[in-house]
Amino acid sequence: MKAFLKNYRQSPRKVRLVTDLVKGKTVKQALVELSFLPKRASLPIKKLIESAAANAKSTNKANVEDLVISNITVDKGIVLKRRMPRARGSATPINRRSSHIKIELKEKSK
Repeated sequence: MKAFLKNYRQSPRKVRLVTDLVKGKTVKQALVELSFLPKRASLPIKKLIESAAANAKSTNKANVEDLVISNITVDKGIVLKRRMPRARGSATPINRRSSHIKIELKEKSK
C-alpha cells in the first residue's frame, strides 16, 4: 500500500517539516491535521495520503479506518541550476530544489 510523488517543486527540508507531523498517525487523523496546517506542502501530501488510502482500498480491500502511516520519506529530487547576475559581470548560483515523497500505509494490528 504505497504511493509516490515525484519531482514536487519544493525543497526536501521544507517538506520534511510537514511529513514529520503525520508519521505514525492514522489516515483519518493525518488528513484532519493537514487540512488545518498553514504550510504549502500540506495539500500535496494530503492528496498523496488519500491516493495511498484509495490504493489500499482497491487492491487489498483494506478498511480506511484501520490504516496507519507506517513510513513516509522525503528524498532529494532533481535540482534546476540557475544563475543570478551580480556586480562586475559575475553571477551567483541559484539551486531550485525538488522532492520525491514516498508513503507506505499498513493496517493497524489488533
